[in-house]
Order: sequence, then structure tokens, then C-alpha cells
Amino acid sequence: MKDATPVAEGWALTVPGRGSVPATVPGCVHTDLMAAGVIPDPYLDRNETEVAWVGRADWRYETALPPAAPGHERTDLVFDGLDTVAEVRLGARVLGRTRNMHRAYRFDVTDALDTAADTPLTVAFTSAYTEAERVRALLGARPNAYPEPFQYIRKMACSFGWDWGPTLVTAGMWKQVRIERWSTARLAGVVPQVTVAEGTGRVEARIELERTAAGAARPLTVRLRVGDSVAEATAAPGTDRLTVGCEVPGARLWWPRGYGEQPLYACEVTVLDGAEPLDTWQRRIGFRTVELDTAPDAHGSAFTLRVNGTALFARGVNWIPDDAFPSRVDAPRYRARLAQAAAAGVDLVRVWGGGIYESDDFYDACDELGLLVWQDFLFACAAYPEEQPLRSEVEAEARENVARLAPHPSLVLWNGNNENLWAFRDWDWEPELAGASWGEGYYLGLLARVVAETDPTRPYWAGSPWSGSWRHHPNDPGHGTAHSWDVWNRTDYTDYRDSVPRFVAEFGWQAPPAYATVRRAIGDTPLTPDSPGMLHHQKAADGNGKLARGLARHFPVPADFDTWHYLTQVNQARAVATGVEHWRAHWPRCAGTVVWQLNDCWPVTSWAAIDGDGRPKPLYHELKRLYADRLLTFQERAGDSGGSGDGALVLAVVNQAARAWSGSVLLRRATVEGEALAEVRLPFTAAARTVADLPVPPRLRPAAGSTAQLLTADAEPNAERGGDTDTEPGAARAYWFPARDKDFAYPRPQWDLSLTVRDQDTGGPDTAVPAVPAVEITVTARTLLRDLLLQADRLGPAAHTDRGLTTLLPGEHATFTVHGWPDPTAEAATAALHTVNAAVVR
Repeated sequence: MKDATPVAEGWALTVPGRGSVPATVPGCVHTDLMAAGVIPDPYLDRNETEVAWVGRADWRYETALPPAAPGHERTDLVFDGLDTVAEVRLGARVLGRTRNMHRAYRFDVTDALDTAADTPLTVAFTSAYTEAERVRALLGARPNAYPEPFQYIRKMACSFGWDWGPTLVTAGMWKQVRIERWSTARLAGVVPQVTVAEGTGRVEARIELERTAAGAARPLTVRLRVGDSVAEATAAPGTDRLTVGCEVPGARLWWPRGYGEQPLYACEVTVLDGAEPLDTWQRRIGFRTVELDTAPDAHGSAFTLRVNGTALFARGVNWIPDDAFPSRVDAPRYRARLAQAAAAGVDLVRVWGGGIYESDDFYDACDELGLLVWQDFLFACAAYPEEQPLRSEVEAEARENVARLAPHPSLVLWNGNNENLWAFRDWDWEPELAGASWGEGYYLGLLARVVAETDPTRPYWAGSPWSGSWRHHPNDPGHGTAHSWDVWNRTDYTDYRDSVPRFVAEFGWQAPPAYATVRRAIGDTPLTPDSPGMLHHQKAADGNGKLARGLARHFPVPADFDTWHYLTQVNQARAVATGVEHWRAHWPRCAGTVVWQLNDCWPVTSWAAIDGDGRPKPLYHELKRLYADRLLTFQERAGDSGGSGDGALVLAVVNQAARAWSGSVLLRRATVEGEALAEVRLPFTAAARTVADLPVPPRLRPAAGSTAQLLTADAEPNAERGGDTDTEPGAARAYWFPARDKDFAYPRPQWDLSLTVRDQDTGGPDTAVPAVPAVEITVTARTLLRDLLLQADRLGPAAHTDRGLTTLLPGEHATFTVHGWPDPTAEAATAALHTVNAAVVR
């Protein structure tokens, strides 16, 4: 049987002019230098600039492999990931050279290992800059969205910086290194093609074998086991490719979260020589069908995912690498971050094309959590040459990763690139390229062919945005996928209501990280929005200017940093809510929103819902409301364009659940002081997976521009409360404020606060872990409180709460449950509370 042994110990990194320091594998040069005290943490203050030299240097890692071991015919040295340009030398022999971070490498070292002593192993890395600049000189310069040469090397593009990320050009063995010993034959590749029809699951496993010279003439048995079903096939002498099929009667379907369960089946392939097993491959699979509906209709052409025949509105988020040093992201961290996404109602995660193909730990977690995965091929915001030496690397990388990820039922879409087709048309690339290659052949040719040949059970789309054809503009909202960035860059978030794209694959609004994250990472005194450290942790072009202009449209100029910090968080949540509510209300014409972005890779002002320290921003909690199965939202209907304006006001009852939503809704027009001026209770029914519009009676709608009236809608059970308002508002509530905040007559905020400490049982009296107190902070409104926020991290760096922005009418209350707060006091809780009222009323 094959034997695999990690090569993880005894590594040393040579530092120019400093000798050597211990190295960790998997890892990278930056993490090794930090551990040795050679460089500071580049995430703090402006240290990023102090360590820029690391990316320009060459590096050498060394260890020794043990003597050759008897008992196997073949010994291989395997690198699952080398970042990026490396020469691998064993003793005096050069085993090979690499130039692709996104591929694995295998070297036959059977005859290269000493039989009596250790053999030195050296992995020497050339700066990625050196290689990228060499290829650029060879093939000619091409345009991109950033000044760095990332498109000339097959490396994580955002290593070179992005509008949310640091420039930290890494090198190292970022995945496992191991020695594999085997005889006769091994499984060189397994790609299971999983289908299901009429209750029967079928797996066709495409098998590739590698044989030793002694094994070439032997017949071998390949056994496929799926659950309790088993099938076998014979690989005749000399055969190295075959397909084994297996049926699973009564296969249970795998569903996205919210649509059903996620049963997973063990899938095992074993190659045998007679009765002796030689090698085994094991994964988990799920049975489901996936289709991409792009049929033409009255509005253009659709872009709707169907899983097991069910069309769904994708409630999505964009995913970037969770750390600028990917080797630091392990299985528990993937699970924690993706569990946060699932808890927010997310059912689709798009893995963005400027990062990496994530480890199987990522996709395993998505399989278990029911999170659909949209996987970009790794091309983003640049014109990519199609000539050698890049073309063969691109094809090998694509084939390897499509095959590697094929077992995962969560993966439902392959996407060719991020924004490159759009950029060719709109970013003035065409005249600058003057006929030079730029990647079109990859997106409309090579990658489509690789998916069709390797993983035909999944759809492929050429890019995002992409309208499906050059007959339409690449970012035509009526066809395919759309990115909505003019709003953030140039206008106001209310302009999201001006169109109804078929699928919104990117849109978003910035906000700074949580306060505790800012304070951990930035030592500025005083701390201001434009203090040096804050500006360094703002990577977007004119990012702070766009934040300021976005605030100015809705709020007075913030008086201090704390108010600025709070209001930018509010504006981020409001912006995303405006888009999601509008687009969900136009289902099925619009079939998905993918918020930019879920996560951050370091502490930075960005579009993320969860900051670089893993702390949720208010946007994260707002996603729980926006992506809930059931949502109420006031919308102006202004004809087929979907635009806002002076159209009829409706209450859109959005029901993504599998059951109909029926009941009554209480519409109430009230003064800012809470006096009811008019109200009506209306019955409603929204069938499963539909949207129902309830016209708002004209007498219920506040006058346009009114600064002292608002409209609310409450679905059951709140609609049954009658005149009792001393209660907590339900999740199914909507508000309509006819004037912008800076013009609205908010009262000075007043509330009552109570604090209760409750012990949380951690497992019984025998546990060694003490009970952790949970603090319940109940706020009862004595006035209207708009967007009340408890910033739990201001109570302590480890403190976190279960809710975000909460609007209360007079007499209503809300309870914030806080964990990780060791010394609770009412005074501290009060100081951590913010409202729009306080920011507007001076």
C-alpha cells in the first residue's frame, strides 16, 4: 500500500545577510520572518511599507530527507503548492523548476536519495517580481487595473495588493510537502462525475493510473465504492485510463441550505493487484442536479440557478482570501467564517478570481453547510497574455483544479474571470492592446473546453460581468451577470433602485473595521478618519472621499471620529439593504445578489461584512434580515424599468420559504413622536418562492419629503398586538422614511436600560471550563430610536453581541445579548450605544 510521510520538520530559511532562521512548512517567507523577529507584523500601522523588500528578494529553504527506505519500487517528492517561482534541488540534482502557485508538483526521487545518509533538499525561490517583469518584457506590456505586474505570473493576484488588500508578495511552500512511496501502480487522478435521475444516483469515476516498470504488464482491479454500492473494473496490462460506474438506488438529494438537507456519501476508489490494495482515494460526494437558466424572456435573458429543478434567488457573498498569507487559514478558520455566512442567511459564496482555489477544507465546509459555491478561474482586472510560457500553465492549472474540486456538491458554477471582458469594452483596453492577446481565448475557448471535458455536470459562464454574447454590452443588466459599481464610485446608494439586473454578482459599500480592530492595528494619536494609519488601511482610490460624499448625502458632517465610525457603518448597511431589498422584490426577474464582500484578509476599511479580525460589522447583522426567507420592504413601482421615483408605493412581501406565507400586515402612519395618524390591517398571501405586492393606500403614505412622519409595516405576530406597543419589534417589519436623515426631525434620543447577567452552562459540574456569563442589555425606547447600535467590542476586545442596527418606536424594547464581557456595568453599556438621532440632533 502507498505510504505518505509529511516533510514538515527541520526546515531553515536563509535570510540575506543574516544567516538562517527556522521555517514552518506549510508557510511562507513573511510568516517565518515574523516568527524570527526579523520583520514586524505588516498588518499593523504602516509596517507594510517597511517589509516591501521581502517581495523583491530571493529566498532559499533547506532541510534534509531521510535515507531511501526499502519496501517500495518508487519514491516521489510531492509539493501540493509552491509559491511561486522555484528551483527544487535534491543533493546535487535539480529535480525541476516551477512557475505556478496554483498547481501541485511531483518528482521521482527513487534514485536521488542516499541509501545510508540524509540527502539535502533545497527549494530556492526567485522573486515573483523578477519572473513577472521578465515575462512582461518577453510578451509586451498589457493594461490592468493596478500598477503591479500580477497578470504575468500564475500567482495569487491580490498578493500584489488590491483596493482592499496589502501588497505583500509572498514566497514559500504554502501547502504540504510529503514523500510518497509506492509499488506497481498508484492512482494518478480520480474525477467522479456525479448525476442523479429518477431517484437513482450514478457516479462515473474517471481514473488515471501511473505504473512502475514492473507494474506495466500486470492486470489491475479498480474498485469504486459509493455508500453501500460497489462496482469494479479491470485495467488491462498497459492501460492507464479507465472509467468505473456505480449506481446508488434511492439516493438522497443534496440541497442548498434552506431548501433541504445535505446528505453526503463516502466515495472511495481503490486500485488492487489481485487482492492487495495499492492505493486509495477517498472523498465525500452529494447527489444533486444543477442547471443555469439563461433563456430569453420579455426582459432580456435570464441568469437563474436551478438546483434539483428548483429555481432559486441566490443570497450570496463574495469571498476573498481570508488572510494575505493563505497558509495561516486552516480548517477551523474556514469553518468558522463560512458558518458565519450561513448564520447570516447566505446560500451562495462566490470565490473571487484574484485569489486562490481554496483548500478542500473550504469546500468540505460548504458541502456540510449547504453553501453553494460559484468558483472563478483565477483571472481578475487585467489583460492576460495567451502566449507561452503562460498558456500551458493556465491549461494545466485549470485541468488540475477542475478535477480536484469535482467531488464537491456545493460547487455549482465555474466562471471564467472577474471583470476582464467588461474591461476590454469599457476600460479603454482595446486601443491600448492594438491586437495583442488579452485573455479572450481563455474565457471563450480554453476554459469552457476544460470544464466540458473534465466536469461536464456543471455549467460554465465566461465571466462576471458577462451578458453571454458580444451582441450585448458585457455589463448589460438585461442579460447575464452584472456588477454595480457606479453607485459606490459616483452616485448615491438610492440609485440601486434605478435598474433590475438579472443577477447582481458584485455591489457594495465601504465601512471601517470594528473599533477594537482599528485600535489593535492602528496606533494613531489622535485617531481620525484621515490620520496616517487610517489612510494606510484604506486602499481604495479616493476611498475616504467616497465615504464622505456618501455620508454628506444623508447626514450632517460627523463631529468626531466615533460619530464618523458609527455613521459609516450605518451607511454601509443602508446601502446594501437598499440594493438587496429592491432586487429581491423583483424576483424572479432578478435571480440573485452577491454582496461584495463577506470577509477581509487584514484590518482595513473595506466593503466587507466581517472585518480582518473576524468581527462582524453592522452589515453582517443586517444581512440576517435581508437574506431571511421572509422579508417585508416598501418599494416604489415605476413601470418595467424597476426604477424609483414617484411611482405607486407598495409593500413587497418576499417569501423565499418552501411554504406559503399568509396572514395580515398592519400598516401604520405615525408622527415622529409615535402618535398613530392612520392605520389599516391588510390580508396577504405570498406563495412559496414568490413575491406579493400590497398597494399602500394613499392615506397611509406620508407626504413626499415629510420630515415628521413615517410609515411602518408589521406582519404577524406583531399585527395582533393591537395598541400594545411595549414590546420588541419582530423581524418582519419594514419602515418608510420620506426624508433623508439630515432633514428628518428626529427627537433627542431617550431610553431606559436594564442589564441582566446570566451564566451559560458549558457542560455540567464536571467540566474544567467555567461558566461564561451572558449579559442581556435591554433598551426600552422613550422616543423613536433610529438604528440603535450596541458596539460590543467597545466593552472589551472579546465582547460580541447577537444583533446589529435596531430601530425602535416609542415604548418598544430590544435585548442585546453580549458574550465575552467580563465586567459588565450599565454605564459602560450606555457609552457603547449609538443612534442616528444622536448623530443628527446637535
